[in-house]
Amino acid sequence: MMPDDQGMSEEWIVRVHGKEYGPANLDTLREWKAEGRLLPANDARRANVDLWITAGEIPELFSVTPSVEAVTQLTEPPVQVSRRSFNQILAETFQIYRKGFFQFLGLVLLVLLPSICSQLITAFVQPPQGSNVDVRSVLAAGFAFLTFIVSIVLWPVYIGGIQILTAEIARGQRPGLIVVLNRAVRFWPRIAALCIFVYSVFFLLMVFGFVIGAIALAGGSSLLLIFFALALLILQVWMFGRFFVNVLFWQQFTVLENAGFIDALRDSRNLARSGRDLPWFQRPLWRGALIASLWFAFVLAVRLGPEWATLRNYFVQLVTTQDPQTLLQQLTEAQQARGFDLLAFTLGILEKVLQPLLGIAFVVLYLDSTTQLPSHVKPVIGAAERDTVR
Repeated sequence: MMPDDQGMSEEWIVRVHGKEYGPANLDTLREWKAEGRLLPANDARRANVDLWITAGEIPELFSVTPSVEAVTQLTEPPVQVSRRSFNQILAETFQIYRKGFFQFLGLVLLVLLPSICSQLITAFVQPPQGSNVDVRSVLAAGFAFLTFIVSIVLWPVYIGGIQILTAEIARGQRPGLIVVLNRAVRFWPRIAALCIFVYSVFFLLMVFGFVIGAIALAGGSSLLLIFFALALLILQVWMFGRFFVNVLFWQQFTVLENAGFIDALRDSRNLARSGRDLPWFQRPLWRGALIASLWFAFVLAVRLGPEWATLRNYFVQLVTTQDPQTLLQQLTEAQQARGFDLLAFTLGILEKVLQPLLGIAFVVLYLDSTTQLPSHVKPVIGAAERDTVR
């Protein structure tokens, strides 16, 4: 038992479901108790003492001894007081985007400006069709490669910034862009490592799909090879879908929960597969898949709209041309003849400006799918350290 001379200014740290919160004074603990977030059986300790007790032993907090029912409740999933509908998630996504538009635009420009500069320089220094490559073309290609590297390096900062800014606006705060960038940079190594892993796996799965297509084309009239390619295609779709589910929330856990590499992937998988007691349309998995599908449909419409005539021409050449070298030459000449497409360029910028909506929607979905303590409560340890604290 703790001594009874506990002062009102004494600060405590509580542990709920393996995660520590605090320090918090007695008034804050009473708020958590009233909200049902703190039970008598939860672990607690003074901020300056390493000895753990139960919250029921904190003087003037709980007047009764922890019951068996409370201990049972501790092992059950936290209760979500109210869940947003899918329409509410979309509405809140647009509200957050509107409130922080200029900050989100700043994050977009961080990765968009290098790409714009590269496209403009490449378009205006491109040599005429049939002419030899000159020094300007080589310099333009080198500059394009450099801006590509810069965009890749800044991409983890962009991802971290979207998570931080969205969470802060959802809590009623409006941090400046510089503050968001300073906080996002701290997550760069971890986000970069996860980006390499996640995007590499998706790339390999896409390559696997092209290999399957090549097998089907090489099979020709062989029924056995066609069935073999079909079986591989089913396997590829299953692997792609399974991996997509497992990494659905890795960005949110990496930044908002400060989770490590393995913890972020594991927690993302667990959250995506949670909610099996809910209707299917309220589960994080299906909501996340629907959000991603809506965004990909928008991207396809933006990109394929102005390119439809060109793609149709490419398809005709692909079907009618037998020689691969001739086909490649025809496609290259057609691309050079098009020149700079202002409509496609403008729509590409529009897509990038609206791209934060995808990240915002997943943060809102993440916040809706997890039980959150009040916004002023900060975890005192990261997810990677949870298993070491007892």
